[in-house]
Amino acid sequence: MSHSLSGLWPLALYAVLVVCGIAGIILVSHFLGPRYRTHPNPATEEPFESGITPVGSGWQRFPAHFYLIAAFFVVFDMEAAFIFAWAVAFREVGWTGYIEIAIFIAVLLAALAYLWRVGGLEWRTARSAGRRNEAMR
Repeated sequence: MSHSLSGLWPLALYAVLVVCGIAGIILVSHFLGPRYRTHPNPATEEPFESGITPVGSGWQRFPAHFYLIAAFFVVFDMEAAFIFAWAVAFREVGWTGYIEIAIFIAVLLAALAYLWRVGGLEWRTARSAGRRNEAMR
């Protein structure tokens, strides 16, 4: 039993060094860092936005559509990383890799077609489209 645990000492040493390193960084930043509480300055608590004094509340609602578009961007942007990796290794992967990337792109196109069909890419919500149709009557 002790023989199987004897190989874990590098891991234990690494864990101890990591904890000591983190504690050291926190202590050094505590002693050398700025003291905002001991030297209060009104500008310290003021939010900064390109040199312009903020007006109104920063808490405003954004339509969920902004977040959906961001999620779609992340999902479909990842395809570029996979396709680039395939292009770099094109000669090594041969026809098998070509068929696999073709299937990958087909699945992405099917997902994009589905999003388009269900209206996930439409900028206007159903409520605002309804108001616009009523106003045009």
